[in-house]
Amino acid sequence: MATPAVFRIGTGAGFSADRLDPAVDLVKRGKLDVLVLECLGERTVAFSHRDRMADPEKGYNAHLRRRMQALLPVCVAAGTTMITNMGAANPRAAAARTLEIARELGLKGLKIACIEGDDVSALVPGHQPFMDEAGTLAGVGMPVVGMNAYLGADAVIPALQAGANVIIGGRLADPSMFLAPLAHYYGWEATDMPRMGAGSLVGHLLECGMQVTGGYFADPGVKNVPNPAHCGYPIAEVQDDGSAVITKLPGTGGCVTVATVKEQLLYEVHDPARYLTPDVTADFSRVQIASVGSDRVKVSNAGGTTRPQTLKVTVGFDGGFQGEAGVSYAGPAAQERGRLAAKIARERLARVHGITSDLRIDLIGVNSLFATAGVRAADAQDVRLHVTLRSRAREQAELMLWEIESLLCCGPAGGGGFRGSIVPSVMTKSVLIERDRVKPTMEVLVA
Repeated sequence: MATPAVFRIGTGAGFSADRLDPAVDLVKRGKLDVLVLECLGERTVAFSHRDRMADPEKGYNAHLRRRMQALLPVCVAAGTTMITNMGAANPRAAAARTLEIARELGLKGLKIACIEGDDVSALVPGHQPFMDEAGTLAGVGMPVVGMNAYLGADAVIPALQAGANVIIGGRLADPSMFLAPLAHYYGWEATDMPRMGAGSLVGHLLECGMQVTGGYFADPGVKNVPNPAHCGYPIAEVQDDGSAVITKLPGTGGCVTVATVKEQLLYEVHDPARYLTPDVTADFSRVQIASVGSDRVKVSNAGGTTRPQTLKVTVGFDGGFQGEAGVSYAGPAAQERGRLAAKIARERLARVHGITSDLRIDLIGVNSLFATAGVRAADAQDVRLHVTLRSRAREQAELMLWEIESLLCCGPAGGGGFRGSIVPSVMTKSVLIERDRVKPTMEVLVA
């Protein structure tokens, strides 16, 4: 049977907490060969390790059950394969939960592949230097919760060869989850660097979901986007040479334009001529982008050279606890009262409780995001004191919340709307590991 000329691949999530209903719509109407849910960032996998340490049955994406309950039936009906890194720090448990859900839904015979081997905690020594800054892991002074190498398309392709309907892994690299089915479908060789680069371009454009269909692109008055509340997820119509048309479902909000594609093309790409992935050193510097219809943009002419001999590893550290607390001030002299509250808070935390480090105090509405640049609003009359503290000791975070809440009665005048919370804290660093030391494995479970 001849291979159809176009492979249709879509995005069902661009981060861990992305929307679900547009993904269901995409599978129902999109005539997709593959749906990719990219749900794993550096901090996400670190938090997942903390979750697994607290409960060995956890450590995967918190929205997995709801996503699988909604998407499995429509994927089966449409003949669409699902690929995802929702397994996070525990892909085996994620695959087991998915198997249970498939059986609950009566989806007999569904093949669920579990990809492991990205956890390299036992392989990286403490004296390992950081990838892009001075220092070593041992110098951080915090407990390591997990280390995960970015796996490439070669870790995913065996699951496709086994006929898996659902493929679940941990730290599967974002573009690699899109490249793998393209390479498998068209029979691209791993040494065909121009096609590896082209497939990685498709993955890079789709991996962040609605960033390429106008969602994150929107900037009212500068970059207006129609109906952003109902933005559609992207689709790529990919040909054998790796060229593709980026589009979305008709009737959905958002837009696909040359501008949205260019913006996503440059996202997190430090050197467009040498974009490092587990599969290829991609060259996006000569990519051609052209509108070929309404919400249809063609991309072509990506290239690539030999894949790196090392893989990036995200190392997660247990940062203890992060406390956040806030009080609002409004009306005349709100800024002055807010600054006085900040001064009182800083002085009392230092003198009474000995807390001077890992502390940040901002006035939202005056100088929060731009505090380090010294930017201040001129006449804000609605400001909020916002205090954050990271500490290995929960007691310090509790004391900080207590101090900020005490401002409600201890002054300055007019404070209200106190909110406080304490949540786990993580920190991440990056190191490199030799590719041949990482050994991915794959197992298929059948419902």
